[in-house]
Amino acid sequence: MDTTTLARVLHVIGVIVWIGGVSMVTTVIIPSVKRLKSKEEQIKTFEQIEGRFSFQAKLATLLTGITGFYMLHELNAWERYLDYRYWWVHAMTLVWFIFSIILFILEPFILHRLFKKYAAENPEKTFKFIHRAHWVLLNISLITVFGAVAGSHGWLIIR
Repeated sequence: MDTTTLARVLHVIGVIVWIGGVSMVTTVIIPSVKRLKSKEEQIKTFEQIEGRFSFQAKLATLLTGITGFYMLHELNAWERYLDYRYWWVHAMTLVWFIFSIILFILEPFILHRLFKKYAAENPEKTFKFIHRAHWVLLNISLITVFGAVAGSHGWLIIR
């Protein structure tokens, strides 16, 4: 197995862990936390689960970013950024960038503090906002995965 194939395998594993985790948080964890009776229990449970997943998400995002840029370099595929038929390369980069900013900058320095403040004041509204944000992130991620799989197997918008 050459290094580009290994990078592709690791890239896909990273995406599965990362976006699969976003799906789990969006479709299972947040709805379950919202059903808990007390706001204290909601906040504590969400922070425990999100805190544990945050480390995994950071590792998966790093792995995905490193392997993605490695493949672009090794395949000399930078020109794909100049061709609209490869929109999914732009989308992968954008989704990776958004999540990296959230996970490495916004969450630890801003979002965690804001969550505690607003969840203490109005947990229902806070969890509703968080849930919507996760749905947006999950949907753009799934559209990107669809485009990346289809595009990397030759299904371009216009040939």
